[in-house]
Amino acid sequence: MEDAQDLTQDFFVKILGRNWLEHADRNRGRFRSLLLTSLQNFLVNAAERTHTRKRGGDMEFISWDDWMAEAPSQLSISAHAFDSLPAERLFDLRWATTVVEQALRRLREECEGKDRLRLFYALSRHLTEERDEVSYADLSAALGVAETVVRKQLHIMRQRYRCLLRDEVAHTVENSADVEEEIRYLCAALAAATA
Repeated sequence: MEDAQDLTQDFFVKILGRNWLEHADRNRGRFRSLLLTSLQNFLVNAAERTHTRKRGGDMEFISWDDWMAEAPSQLSISAHAFDSLPAERLFDLRWATTVVEQALRRLREECEGKDRLRLFYALSRHLTEERDEVSYADLSAALGVAETVVRKQLHIMRQRYRCLLRDEVAHTVENSADVEEEIRYLCAALAAATA
């Protein structure tokens, strides 16, 4: 674990110390793709340096898959996804879960500011479910409000969640026209984890 942390720090020292970001060309692709490629190249070079050392060659590197498995996330990623997806797809999956978690965190904070935290916890699990998958009667009973109120509140919360998600994705692209494509990519990355 310490070796992985050292490698992470070394990577960021290298890219920040050399003003790496100044040489990035926004017209050549997504920032996360540039970051992923740079990280992969850095790790390959680090592994080669380790194998060519005369002394200290017993250093053990943590695999990308292990690191991704340990990265914090509130959304669960199936063990099958970790075993079957290549590192690049896991990187995209981690990006997607981070974006979704940021949107959910913002929604929770908004609900908390309006004294509706209980409503958030009851309804947030149903934000992405189809209407026929939601038991409005059960939610109504749990919250102690009419079923029509539950339907309306869930609809409002879904709309706000979509807006917050769109805003989070917009922060990851340069051009606002790319937001829809990124949302589709995000959904595809998340779907890969549940397949």
